[in-house]
Amino acid sequence: MTGNATNVQPESRKQLVKLAREHDVLPVAIVLDLPERVCAERNAQRPDRADLPRHVLPRQRRELRRSIGALQREGFRKVHVLRTAEQVDAAGIALEKRYNDLRHVTGPFDIVGDIHGCRSELETLLTRLGYEILRDKDERPVDARHPGGRTAVFVGDLVDRGPDSPGVLRLVMGMVEAGHALCVPGNHENKFGRFLKGRQVQSRYGLAETIEQMEGESEEFRARVAAFIDSLVSHYVLDGGGLVVCHAGLIEKYHGRTSGRVRSFALYGDTTGETDDYGLPVRYPWAEEYRGRAAVVYGHTPVPSASWINNTICLDTGCVFGGKLSALRWPERELVDVPAERVWYEPVRPLKAAAPADREERPLDLRDVAGRRVVETAHHGRITVREENAAAALEVMSRFAVDPRWLVYLPPTMAPCATSSEEGFLERPEEAFAAYRAEGVAQVVCEEKHMGSRAVAVVCRDAEAARRRFGVEGGPAGAVYTRTGRPFFDDPAMTEQVLARLREAVGGAGLWDELATDWLLLDAELLPWSLKASGLLRKQYAAVGAAAGAVFPGVISAMEGAAGRGVELAGLLERQRERAASAAAFTDAYRRYCWAVDGLDGVRMAPFQILAAEGRSLTAAGHGEQLAWLDRLVTADHSAAAAGDRPELLRSTGRIVVDTGDPESTAAGVKWWLEMTASGGEGMVVKPLQAFVRGAKGIVQPGVKCRGQEYLRIIYGPEYTRPEHLTRLRSRSLGHKRSLALREYALGLEALDRLTAGEPLWRVHEAVFAVLALESEPVDPRL
Repeated sequence: MTGNATNVQPESRKQLVKLAREHDVLPVAIVLDLPERVCAERNAQRPDRADLPRHVLPRQRRELRRSIGALQREGFRKVHVLRTAEQVDAAGIALEKRYNDLRHVTGPFDIVGDIHGCRSELETLLTRLGYEILRDKDERPVDARHPGGRTAVFVGDLVDRGPDSPGVLRLVMGMVEAGHALCVPGNHENKFGRFLKGRQVQSRYGLAETIEQMEGESEEFRARVAAFIDSLVSHYVLDGGGLVVCHAGLIEKYHGRTSGRVRSFALYGDTTGETDDYGLPVRYPWAEEYRGRAAVVYGHTPVPSASWINNTICLDTGCVFGGKLSALRWPERELVDVPAERVWYEPVRPLKAAAPADREERPLDLRDVAGRRVVETAHHGRITVREENAAAALEVMSRFAVDPRWLVYLPPTMAPCATSSEEGFLERPEEAFAAYRAEGVAQVVCEEKHMGSRAVAVVCRDAEAARRRFGVEGGPAGAVYTRTGRPFFDDPAMTEQVLARLREAVGGAGLWDELATDWLLLDAELLPWSLKASGLLRKQYAAVGAAAGAVFPGVISAMEGAAGRGVELAGLLERQRERAASAAAFTDAYRRYCWAVDGLDGVRMAPFQILAAEGRSLTAAGHGEQLAWLDRLVTADHSAAAAGDRPELLRSTGRIVVDTGDPESTAAGVKWWLEMTASGGEGMVVKPLQAFVRGAKGIVQPGVKCRGQEYLRIIYGPEYTRPEHLTRLRSRSLGHKRSLALREYALGLEALDRLTAGEPLWRVHEAVFAVLALESEPVDPRL
C-alpha cells in the first residue's frame, strides 16, 4: 500500500481481503509510508503523474495515516510499515511457512484421540505405546518420551467431562514443550480458552467440571494453560503432505490453508443445520465424499470403534463415556486402544448412533482412474500413468474384469536376465547371479517356472468373511482372475470348486489361525497352458507346427530323390533337414504344456507367494518362509485328495538356494537349471532370498526369469538358435522392460499396503488400475 495508490481507501482493500479469504490464505499489508516530499519527487519523474494536482498527495497521505491503525481489524494478519526510502531499498520479500505446514516432520507418530480429562487412561495408553512417563516431585505426570523417538500427536478435546483435566493438560503441555508431542485444539479447548480470557461462556458439556478442577491450581498454571491453548494451530500437515491431523476433520481444499472458516471446520466440522432427536447438531458426512491423497486423522464425534472411511479415521472412541481411548500408529496404520476405567460422564447420545456403517465408503468414481495420473508409492516415489494408457486399461476393467471388490491386486511383469554370450544360448543363470551379486544380494532362490497362466486367487474362509471384509454377498466366497483382472473361469461353479480346494488346504495347513486371518491373497500359476491359452495355441503355435509337418516331409523327400540322381544341392538338403528338426523341436516345446482336462481333473495350480492376509502384507516375508507355507498347502491338498479319492490340485515348486558369491554354489544353480530345462521345464525365476531388497539405486528387481533353450523356441521361433539369429537377438534392449517391471512391482506393493491398512477400495484401485495401464506401454512382448 503506497501513498499514491488507490488502496489507501478501505473499500479498495476489502477486495484484497475478500480474495485472500476466498483462497483461505492470510493477507499481509506492506505500507510504504514515505515522506510527502519523496512521493512528490517520484511523481515528477513519471510522465503520467507530473501534472498531478497539488491536493492529491496530501489527501492520500491523510487517508493512509487513518488506515494504518485499522488494517489488522480489517483482516490483515501482518502489517509491515516502511517509513524511509532507505528502509524500502533494504527490504526484501521472504516466504514464511505456514504454522500448520510441518511436512518436513515425518514421524513416526502416535496420534491420540479425544481424552476429555481421562488422565489415568492416557497414562495407560502412552505406556502401552512404549512411552516413558516422567513425573514431578509430587508424582504428577509432566512429560512422556518414546525411546524410539516417536512423536505423540493429540487431536484435541483434552479437557471437560472427565475426572482430571488439569492432569491431562499438565502432561500434554509438558510433552509439547519438550518436543515429544504436537497438539491441535479441540472445540472444548477453544471454549475453555475463552473462559480463561474472561469471556462470557456457558459452562455446559463438561466445562463446569474443568472450571471446578482448575480452582485448585495456581495462577501460574492457569496462565500457562491459557498461553498453551492460545498457541495451538487449527491443524497440521505432516509426513510430506501424506497426513493431516485436526480435531473435527478437514476437506482436502482446506489442507494447509489458514482462514477463519478453515479453523472453524477443523474445530467443529460441518453440519447440515439440523438437529437430531437428542438436540445435537447433525454432522455433514464429509468423510464419505473425501477422495484426497492425504490421510485425515481426527476426533470430535464419538464412535464405538475407529475404522477407516475413504482414507479418513475418527479416533474419538468415547473414553469419557465408558468406551476406550484410541491411538493410531503412523505410518504403520495400527490401532492401539485401552478401555475406560469407568463411565465418567453419561453421554447425551448413545455412541452407536454416531458410528459409521461397517466399512462404509463412497462408490468408485471414474475420476479416480481417468486421464493422466500420478500415483504416490511408498517404495518407488511418484509413478506416472499416461492418459492413453489409462484409457486402454479402463476399457479392459470396465468391460471384462471381475467384480471390482475382488480386484485388489494385479501382478507385475517380469524382466528376463541379461543376455548371455554363451554359444547357443540367449539366457543363462550366470547373468542373473552376477546382476544380483552386483546389487549386494548375497543369496537368491531359484524357483521352477511353471508354464501355465498367471492367476491371482482371493480365498475367503467362508461367505461371512467375504461379506465382512470385501462387501460381497452371494456367489463364490473369493475370486480367481488373470493378470489383467479377467475371471479365469467362465463358470462361477468352477471358480468355487477351485476356491473350495484352496480353502480346505489353507485350513489343513493351519494357516487361518497361524496368520490370524479369514482371507488370503495368493499369486499362482494355473496349468496346463492350454487351459486358458487354447485360442492362442490353435491360431499361432499349432498352425506353425502343422504347416511344418505338412511341408517338410515332402520337400525333404523330393530333395533326397534329386540328390540320389546326382543333382548337386550344395548343402540345401542339410539346411532343410535342420529346419525340419527345429520345427519339430518347436512343436515338442509347446506340446509339453498342453493336456486335456475334465472339470478339475487335470487342472494344477502352483502357488508361489502368499501376498496378503488380514491387516498384513506378506510380500516382505522371505522366500524361505513363503515356500515353507506353500509346501504345507500342497501337502494338505495332497492328503485331502488321497483321503477323498480325487485328483490333486496343488503342485509344489522346485527350488534351489544359491550363494551369489560362491562359484561352487552358482555352478550348482546352473547345473540344476540345465537339467530341468533339458527334461522339458520352462526355466526358472531367480529371486532375492529375503524378498524385498533396496539397493543403492532404489528397489531391486524382485525376480528375473531365466528361460530354457528349448522353451525360447516358442517365444522367438523354431530357428532362433541359428548363429545369425542369436547374434541379432543379443542386441535386444532390456532397459524399458526392467523399468516397467520395477514400476509395476512398486504399484503392486502399494496396492497391498493400502488393502491391508484398511484403506478404501478406490485408493487400492488407484494402484491396481495403474498396473493395468502400464501394461499397455509399448515394449517387446517376447521379453
